[in-house]
Amino acid sequence: MKTPKYLVPNDYMADPAVHVFNGRLYIYPSHDRESGIAENDNGDHFDMKDYHVFSTDDIENGVLTDHGVVLDTKDIPWAGRQLWDCDVAHKDGKYYMYFPLKDKNDVFHIGTAIADKPEGPFIPQPDPIRGSYSIDPAVLEENGEYYMYFGGLWGGQLQRYRDNKALEAAVFPAADEPAIPSRVVKLSKDMLQFAEEPRPVVILDKNGKPLTHGDSHRYFEASWMHKYKGTYYYSYSTGDTHQLCYATGDNPYGPFTCQGVLLTPVVGWTTHHAIVEFKGKWYLFHHDSVPSSGKTWLRSLKVVELEYNADGTIQTIEGGGTGE
Repeated sequence: MKTPKYLVPNDYMADPAVHVFNGRLYIYPSHDRESGIAENDNGDHFDMKDYHVFSTDDIENGVLTDHGVVLDTKDIPWAGRQLWDCDVAHKDGKYYMYFPLKDKNDVFHIGTAIADKPEGPFIPQPDPIRGSYSIDPAVLEENGEYYMYFGGLWGGQLQRYRDNKALEAAVFPAADEPAIPSRVVKLSKDMLQFAEEPRPVVILDKNGKPLTHGDSHRYFEASWMHKYKGTYYYSYSTGDTHQLCYATGDNPYGPFTCQGVLLTPVVGWTTHHAIVEFKGKWYLFHHDSVPSSGKTWLRSLKVVELEYNADGTIQTIEGGGTGE
């Protein structure tokens, strides 16, 4: 499957989280819509309000089943607006959806919703995770422990925090200073809270120095973690430089050494992804804005096969955009 394939031609879906549960592949995307809000750097035009779940037993040639709306902001007690990228984890027969959502004060937190089946429906908890902030949760299961990666700049509000405390005003580093890191935190045994203080996810260059804020490969948003042949692959979006990059390490906390570009820019401003193995092949799920003629808030879900080189590096995939 060397040619990318659109998955949901009749609706706008983006930011996919993808997992294999019970031998079936499940996709948890955000659900774009046209709300008429003008574009701005805070991302107000990304005004999503619900999630669908999709599943299939054959991603290349099979039917993709739409399980319908499984969570809606109107059913979340603490909801303000903007239901952005989510992820789902499985433990002890329950499925836990982690979602970023602004509260009634327009501050992003991460909430939890629980289901008995991977296709939902998901029932939200009454409050967000204590101490949570920013966006884009992604969960790694490792030997019975669960690690959440999260954070995003600009509209994702990560620049408003330091050492897990809110700042009086947002602070961006100078171009030659270390980049703002994403966060990683172990989840509690009941999957509903943080078990510790979130830690920075440090990405190093090949010389062992932290990437700077001015580096085109630095972190912006869209964490994803997978393992391949014992190595941890931490991949992410660079945001305003419009790439997916990846870094490798030997444990869930890092640090991770940047290995370069996974996906070149797509048509549309954002890039966001998941990487998963299914039936002996590896796939990159992502999105672009080709079907909406470049409207970056109306994105379409795609999949393409991902291939490794003999040394474990990932072959760069062309996204088809200009990066502007």
